[in-house]
Amino acid sequence: MDFNFTEEQSMLRDALARYLADRYDFETRRGITRTDAGWQPAVWRAFAEELGILGAAFSEAHGGLGGGAVENMIVMEELGKALVIEPYLETVVVGGGFLKHAGGAAADALIGQIIAGTATCAFAHAEPQGRYNLADLKTTATRDGAGWRLSGHKAVVTAAPWASHLIVTARTGGGQRERDGVSVFLVEKGAAGLTTRDYPTVDGRRASEVYLENVAVGAEALLGNEGNGLPLVERVVDEATAALCAEASGCLKKLHEGTLDYARQRKQFGTPIASFQVLQHRMVDMFMAAEQAVSMTYMATLNLDAEARERAIAVSSAKAFIGKACQSVGQSAIQIHGGMGMTDELAIGHYFKRATLIEGLYGSVAYHLRRCEALSLADAA
Repeated sequence: MDFNFTEEQSMLRDALARYLADRYDFETRRGITRTDAGWQPAVWRAFAEELGILGAAFSEAHGGLGGGAVENMIVMEELGKALVIEPYLETVVVGGGFLKHAGGAAADALIGQIIAGTATCAFAHAEPQGRYNLADLKTTATRDGAGWRLSGHKAVVTAAPWASHLIVTARTGGGQRERDGVSVFLVEKGAAGLTTRDYPTVDGRRASEVYLENVAVGAEALLGNEGNGLPLVERVVDEATAALCAEASGCLKKLHEGTLDYARQRKQFGTPIASFQVLQHRMVDMFMAAEQAVSMTYMATLNLDAEARERAIAVSSAKAFIGKACQSVGQSAIQIHGGMGMTDELAIGHYFKRATLIEGLYGSVAYHLRRCEALSLADAA
């Protein structure tokens, strides 16, 4: 299997890396998190107009560059290295994923707006009681003439404060945790009856509690098939999880590099602590975990077009491994830095916070291990 990038993919990676190195250093990022908005629309416009990365994973028919999951992986790893806040995962990977797979005139039109940088998305799926069960929904959608009315509460909707559109999962039938009866809707953020409570997250980003009270949407708001939306949700979440693994790979590389640089400079007993064998062993373990994370991300990404069970096992295997790596590498980085590792002024603490959030996003280590086990046992039966 050829793991080399094409010339176009290498150019995409290099152009984004140069842009971030020149215009998105740690202090710039730290300043962005302290603004009222919490992100920089000018950076988002640059992603669209100067770099074209918002269209990298869309087909040429949609006005994109003809890429797919590999392009998302390349972009997400570079964004992870720079701790970029802007909502690429939520908008391009998740929002774009739903729109591509669902299809239709409304979806195609919104894809064009995403590529142009004029539309952003957030995925409103999690509910307070749901944990990681994508079918555990109390939010309902009931028929209202040709359209629908949505009511419910969605928790910790990442990037919702910046979104122009929300992707909302709701029940159009079935019981609270049944696979049947799940539907997916595209809802404009300004719709009547939709309110949010916005707040910062520990990794410097923003999220919202989203409340829907008889929010009216048209028939075109339904993405995919009524009552049979769970396979679509699972597919897009697997794609998002693989992209998140790529972001984690970038974070892990920076955690290792930052720790190695610090250990070479920090002296005890008149000698750099990098010369202490026990710390050398820990930093080698960090390096190996970061490199293995890249390999696991490749494996997950290249299996996204496989049949559902094979795709799910590949993605959950990668996320379980990388979740453990986020814990071990992040904790080692902080311990080697000592107390200063958690100060706001030092980048390493911010990478640690993001790695910690990634470990639980779209399923914890324990969740993905259980998912792999359940899929393996089902196959054996």
